[in-house]
Amino acid sequence: MRQTETLLSRIFILISFLILVFSYNHSAIAMDKNPYHHLSDGTFRNPEGSPKRDTNFKWSFKVFNKEKKKLDMTVPDEHVVNREKVLLDLEKFKDEDYIAWIGHATFLIKLGDKTLITDPVFSKNAGPLIFGPKRFTQPALKLKDLPKIDLFLLTHNHYDHQDMMTIRRFPYKSAKVMLPLKLGKYFTRNGYKDVNEMDWYDEIKISEELKITFLPAVHWSKRSLTDTNKSLWGNFLIEYNGKKILFACDTGLGNIYKDIGNKFGPIDLTLINIGAYNFYPISPYKDKSAYHTNPEEALSIGKDLKSKKLLGMHWGTFVLSLEPIMEPPVRFKNNAEKYGFKKEDAMIFKIGQITQLKNIID
Repeated sequence: MRQTETLLSRIFILISFLILVFSYNHSAIAMDKNPYHHLSDGTFRNPEGSPKRDTNFKWSFKVFNKEKKKLDMTVPDEHVVNREKVLLDLEKFKDEDYIAWIGHATFLIKLGDKTLITDPVFSKNAGPLIFGPKRFTQPALKLKDLPKIDLFLLTHNHYDHQDMMTIRRFPYKSAKVMLPLKLGKYFTRNGYKDVNEMDWYDEIKISEELKITFLPAVHWSKRSLTDTNKSLWGNFLIEYNGKKILFACDTGLGNIYKDIGNKFGPIDLTLINIGAYNFYPISPYKDKSAYHTNPEEALSIGKDLKSKKLLGMHWGTFVLSLEPIMEPPVRFKNNAEKYGFKKEDAMIFKIGQITQLKNIID
């Protein structure tokens, strides 16, 4: 009897050991299968080899507000198109493919019978409730002025991109929403039915002529004190009738853009952030941000993407950093040739400008 008990005990120990080994190996295999940007705690990180924020960067509202007061907030009249003209141009080009800049990172992109909107922000400030940076230029249109929107693209959850007032009041909740992982709840709870969370390299075919792919960006996510990097961020590649338009999330430099250029390039047009890059003296370096390209870095990314043309965005709307408010477009165009672009191919729109696609993409 004692020998039988000893044998059973040994068998039990052996089985327990085998289960432990199998469980460990299974977990290890599962971890190996997770993409690099997925962390085990459920958060996300930038592509391998991406730059990181300088540890000497110490945010200070006091210093920022003191320096912000030194900025000249004069907006040239020619920077903004009169709203009445914007409405007339919308009607004029309603049967054409076009790109319209509403402000900041908000664009209307009409492609065939589909109209896309990107990162729509129509609030007076970029922050919760009445807090956060206030607009110094108004949107080119009001929400009620928008043409029918078929596709709603959201790159990430920062307040100057994911605007809950706009999401709640958006007049076309039947639109197909495409957005990063873990952000769908903000739309489903507000009445949207066609909500599509996407991981990097996921693609959605809209029609025979139109396909959208979600691609990596070098950035981060945060809306509260407890949700840092708990949702994903990224860029959208819009492929339409053989043409490629890349709409960038806020992004910093990264080797990933050479990879994207090699795999998906050449890109016909890249819409990319050229503002919000100078946080000196809060940051130890002037004109340098890990997660927002300065104008020259935006041109460098365009070169890596093998992009034929670039359109600068993410400037001229909110004071998010400390460079002069009208500096980004000047530096963007003045440095274009250093990165292999013609000066006219580093494009700057006025807020409210609507340009036919055939006049942008050859």
